[in-house]
Amino acid sequence: MANNEENTVGGRLRRYARVGAAVGGLGVRFGAGRLFGIEVDKGKHAAELTAALGGLKGPLMKVAQLMSTIPDALPDEYVKELIQLQSDAPSMGWPFVKRRMAAELGPDWEKKFSEFGREAVAAASLGQVHRARGHDGAALACKLQYPDMNSTVEADLRQLRLIFAVYERYDRAVKTQDIHAEISARLREELDYDLEARHMRLYALMLKDEDSVSVPEPVSGLSTRRLLTMSWLDGVKLLTVKDAPLARRNRVATAMFRAWYVPFYYYGVIHGDPHLGNYSVRADDGVNLLDFGCIRVFPPKFVGGVIDLYNALDRGDQALAVHAYETWGFKGLSKEMIAVLNQWAAFVYAPLMENRPRLIQETNSGVYGREVAEKVHRDIRRLGGVTPPREFVLMDRAAIGLGSVFLHLNAKINWHQLFHELISGFEAKTLAKRQAAALKKTGIETPA
Repeated sequence: MANNEENTVGGRLRRYARVGAAVGGLGVRFGAGRLFGIEVDKGKHAAELTAALGGLKGPLMKVAQLMSTIPDALPDEYVKELIQLQSDAPSMGWPFVKRRMAAELGPDWEKKFSEFGREAVAAASLGQVHRARGHDGAALACKLQYPDMNSTVEADLRQLRLIFAVYERYDRAVKTQDIHAEISARLREELDYDLEARHMRLYALMLKDEDSVSVPEPVSGLSTRRLLTMSWLDGVKLLTVKDAPLARRNRVATAMFRAWYVPFYYYGVIHGDPHLGNYSVRADDGVNLLDFGCIRVFPPKFVGGVIDLYNALDRGDQALAVHAYETWGFKGLSKEMIAVLNQWAAFVYAPLMENRPRLIQETNSGVYGREVAEKVHRDIRRLGGVTPPREFVLMDRAAIGLGSVFLHLNAKINWHQLFHELISGFEAKTLAKRQAAALKKTGIETPA
């Protein structure tokens, strides 16, 4: 491993300094504006924040990506700028690319392609993508990891731990230890492009019967732990179809729903990062999945708990709701706490409860969801707090991100029908066998 790839103390210290310089000043300026009534140019401030976060790369940028996917969570000026981080973050130049490609494929790396684009076609938090062509004429996408990302991730995770510690001093509603552990595990996995290639093969297997979803194929001979070469998939950004006729928007939304939830309900696997740069829309309104770094494999009983809670809410069965929460790992829940958790569950499951075409959310866009979340948070804090199971981190991230896709599309679909098509005849034992076979075939470890 080259020195600049190691998780070095120097690398982490440099990261701390850059984070403070790039983000701290902007945060102080905006905070002072709110405190003293100084007018802040939101558009200019948002552009500076985007430039700072994009230049930093890494996990901090991922936070901005997630926030920009949630309608009404941020002022429009910020959303407009931060959306650019989804797939248009500042990229590294050609000298960097040449050095990195030589480090991964050897000094004669250019001879292994018939064409290789000098300009990145997409740049994100951990790496950037170049378009290329193989000697067989196949169009390729080459994702190249930025240098020193181990140090970057470890520095950000340490800062995140400090942020969580400060947060818990004044708000003990949610215990963050397991949340940090889950984020840490997934981010470290995202640095391993060998693992991402296996995830890609897993998704191709799980979605082989889904004509509306395409998955790229990794190219082993042109890939390493920090370079992932795959087949190129043509498509356009989702926001280019948000003003299309309803029928088209519904087709895209249905494809997205099945792309995320066929793997979950059939195999116990979720794609935990549905931000706008991780998929594109095909000409026939199907979708391309483009990034497989953030994948979570769940025990079959966890999936069963998701279905149990739906049935509990549908039937008003309190005992089944308790069983679902306990299956997930919640412990010592009082009747009051269960009632509070059910408030949030009822909001999340609402689109699945009504057997009719409807919007994913029919009141006040993202505002109503934020009001529900804030009320639930206050009640949880009043009752002494709760420790969410680790698995909930990616489930929440996926649900929020995917829900935002449906909000952006303003799709009107019978979600109840789509959901019941997936869970019909569900058996945890069948899922366990199917999951074990798929993981073994693609070389992925079975979760403990």
